[in-house]
Amino acid sequence: MTNAQSDTQAPASFITVDGLTKRFGDTVALNDVDLRLDKGETLAIIGPSAAGKSVLMKCIVGIYGADSGSIILNGDDVSKPNAEARPEWASQIGMLFQQNALFDSLTVWENICFRQIEAGTMSRDDAKAHAIDLLGHVGLAEESAVLKPNDLSGGMQKRVGIARAISSDPALLLLDNPTAGLDPVLSNHIELMIAKIAKQRGTTVISITNDMQIARHRYQNLMMMHDGKVYWSGPTSAIDDAHNEHLTQMLNGSAQGPISMRAGKRNDGVYA
Repeated sequence: MTNAQSDTQAPASFITVDGLTKRFGDTVALNDVDLRLDKGETLAIIGPSAAGKSVLMKCIVGIYGADSGSIILNGDDVSKPNAEARPEWASQIGMLFQQNALFDSLTVWENICFRQIEAGTMSRDDAKAHAIDLLGHVGLAEESAVLKPNDLSGGMQKRVGIARAISSDPALLLLDNPTAGLDPVLSNHIELMIAKIAKQRGTTVISITNDMQIARHRYQNLMMMHDGKVYWSGPTSAIDDAHNEHLTQMLNGSAQGPISMRAGKRNDGVYA
């Protein structure tokens, strides 16, 4: 190796989270969380309720600001909601929220293309056509485009939320339990679609999931969280050799182990 080569640093990760801590009152929701992903990589996050999974996503998307630590997206520090680069990244992140967060007063197609309509980047006719095309990708009929969210089942609302998350062809896709409430066939279809998006478009995907088989076989990387901490992180190919008690208990769904069942909500009012 020449001197010039030795001085050359490896390119930074597309997303880098270093020492991220987030508190709500006396509750520590995230405790020194680290995360690194390259562009186009996929990550499944697993863990019990109140592990901090959803809070981590909301910090990345900019809903919550970091109390300490950093969030770097492709070189831009977006650790605070008022960060200079935040407005630009707002248009490059697609997110499926845990409870879908659809607008009850809007039709399905208006929900899917809400961002484009508000920004004026699509005419209403083009937005409707785009939304109908996306409905086909998530297994919904064209006729559902003119319905309101309250006319849909929970599983159908979930699919509309996924369609909205991918509607702007985001660089970073954040999915909070994308297959919750869906049957196994549709779950597999949705996960295959997500993998295809990552591969063909170079989209970086972070997904919270309770399906351990999906976590194992559909994602390149896995992160195990509990009580706001990361207990294991690495490629899914290394899971079986991890010898980590938290990870093993979660993957096997065992009642015995270091993770004890507890119910309740964090102080921010959301399950994490």
